[in-house]
Amino acid sequence: MAALFGARVRRLRTAAGMTQAELGERTHVVSTRITQIERASGAKPTLELARALDAALGADDLLVELWPYVYREAFPDWSRKFMELSERAVAVRQYAAHVVPGLLQTEDYARGVLSLDALLEGEEQLEERVSARMGRQDRLSSVDRPELWVVLDEAVLRRPIGGHAVMRKQLGRLLDAAVERHITVQILPFDQGGHEAMGGSLSLLALPDGSEVAYTEGSDYGQLIEEPVNVSRYKVIYDRLRAAALPPLMSLDMIRSAMEGDYRGSNLPSRTDRRRVAQEQLQQSSGGRLRGGGRRIRPHRPRP
Repeated sequence: MAALFGARVRRLRTAAGMTQAELGERTHVVSTRITQIERASGAKPTLELARALDAALGADDLLVELWPYVYREAFPDWSRKFMELSERAVAVRQYAAHVVPGLLQTEDYARGVLSLDALLEGEEQLEERVSARMGRQDRLSSVDRPELWVVLDEAVLRRPIGGHAVMRKQLGRLLDAAVERHITVQILPFDQGGHEAMGGSLSLLALPDGSEVAYTEGSDYGQLIEEPVNVSRYKVIYDRLRAAALPPLMSLDMIRSAMEGDYRGSNLPSRTDRRRVAQEQLQQSSGGRLRGGGRRIRPHRPRP
């Protein structure tokens, strides 16, 4: 796909009567970068560069439409096929053991997660992957959006990816997403103990033709399961996870609790502090103090 992309750039550039240097000047890259793209050597083009090339060459979005396929070439076959199926799925069910699933990540959280890849080639590749991940979220607001059901291990809430400010914003994103009728979020608390999906993530995709696939993934491996018998086994595992998880409303309460407790920020008072301040203000306004149960004690006044 990178070779096809490069061939299209070369053909469009030649038809436009431009040199590599001229095209590089119009897209704000050096001419050797254009050479690398046309020869499919070096780093793959970013989405931003694909858009710039498309505009400079008048390609009518041809290069932008090709870019996702070039991007996917960086991933193993099993991961690439899962990404393709995800874009067609009418229902997506996911269990995440370690991080928020990509469809619900904020940009800063996604950058924090993707930057942990030991094989990452540099900042350019990181931003390319962040852009691609954010782009895939467009499906959640499209006409053919899938039904999304996500079960998150409690560890996902407790692990501060990117720092407290990033985590607070990410948890806020989960709360906002859960308001949508087509999105359900549940939390699987630690006190539920072990289960059959420990150690990685699990995804189930329902496709338009009625078929289903399962996908399991760890930090450096993935497996796409398509045989109906095996898919059925993973569906049972997922149903058990949903049954063990907190109900949706209680799950949202746990997310809010994590925001206020673990990631409230240095300038945001805790719930206990807010309660204490409110009590002190009430005492000042009432001219008396309150007992633990809330009964006012009037101040002692000497007899005349």
